[in-house]
Amino acid sequence: MTEGVTEGVTEGASEGAAGTAEAGIPERAARAGEAGVPGRVAATAAAGDLERAIETMPLVDHHVHGALDGDLSRGRFEELITESDRPVPGWMTQFDSQLGFAVLRHCAPVLGLDPHPDPETYLARRAELGAGEANRRLLAASGIGHFLLETGYGGEEILGPAPMAALTGRPVEEIVRLESVAERVVAEGTDAAGFAARFEAALWERCRTARGLKSVAAYRYGLDLDPAPPTPAEVVAAAGRWLRESERTGTIRVGDPVLLRHLIWTGIGRGLPLQFHTGYGDPDLDLRRSDPLLLRGLIELAEPRGVPLLLLHCYPYHRNAGYLAQAYPHVHFDVGLGVNHTGARGVAVVAESLELAPFAKILFSSDAWGPAELHHLGALLWRRATARVLGGFVADGEWSEPRAIRVAAMIGAGNARRVYGLGETG
Repeated sequence: MTEGVTEGVTEGASEGAAGTAEAGIPERAARAGEAGVPGRVAATAAAGDLERAIETMPLVDHHVHGALDGDLSRGRFEELITESDRPVPGWMTQFDSQLGFAVLRHCAPVLGLDPHPDPETYLARRAELGAGEANRRLLAASGIGHFLLETGYGGEEILGPAPMAALTGRPVEEIVRLESVAERVVAEGTDAAGFAARFEAALWERCRTARGLKSVAAYRYGLDLDPAPPTPAEVVAAAGRWLRESERTGTIRVGDPVLLRHLIWTGIGRGLPLQFHTGYGDPDLDLRRSDPLLLRGLIELAEPRGVPLLLLHCYPYHRNAGYLAQAYPHVHFDVGLGVNHTGARGVAVVAESLELAPFAKILFSSDAWGPAELHHLGALLWRRATARVLGGFVADGEWSEPRAIRVAAMIGAGNARRVYGLGETG
């Protein structure tokens, strides 16, 4: 995404099943031949429990943001279903995209429309219901049972952990962005010599109840950082440069590579799972410098600490992330964001994510920010893709159905529960 309660598992499962039915997931038999899936594959999957298990399992969304709690104009809605930060040209619409088509296909039934309405009809219905009701329906239909909410971007525009928990009736816990903590330290006042100690104290306080940390170094500089921790003298010098620049420009935004390294290593010292944005995002990052392979040096230096490192999104470098997850015990990854934006082609992305990595190293996420359509689709498209891919393995005799169900449950929830210490039921 752009840099820019009590959980009842049984209840979550039943709501997930109702949500997928309400969302208009096609009948299993009707899937025969769709998207290049042979009819025998769809029929075989239909005969067993795999699709049913995937459709009804409460997911853990290990990297997500809040929903927008306000009505949206057509222009604003279209801006939020693309990673471009430029205005949508007048001669086109973002609804003519994989994500736009997915909204009209899979979100329209949740709001009480037939599949595939025109955008005007969809947005009129959304406005008629109001943002609160649309959010409630779409979030319930997602079947997500536990949210790990990253609050570092646009927090004033979107629902925070408590409002999201109230709206969904599901546990919502926080992921803290390192760069946001550092920027608050500077905003509240520090000198260069005191920055490191103030940041460490602020981070420890800020994440007393958090489940993990996140870095957006890919946006602020690139992942081709010197992997080693900087020296204290280097941190003081870099902090001095940043404070002078902030005073000159009136903008507090950490982008110095020395400081980014310091934030990351301080985060590793905190011991919580640490997420890294990698791969796809808006033009504020250089995609060439967001390949997760660029983190290999840091990954190796951090390995003795035993801190889980989570590579987020990864597309189009998800195969590289799979290699890193195979090679290093503490590395995990997801293909969140990529599945939403590839829509009907998300089946291929999910299939490729399963090529190299041990299945215990892959997690589900939506990376939804803003319209609750993105939360719903993040779950629905992942379920759909996973059922088709694993169903194909079962139909070809490569996997047994019980093993396919177990792997889907690991990726959909179990791995996140282990990595973040969520327990069996949250």
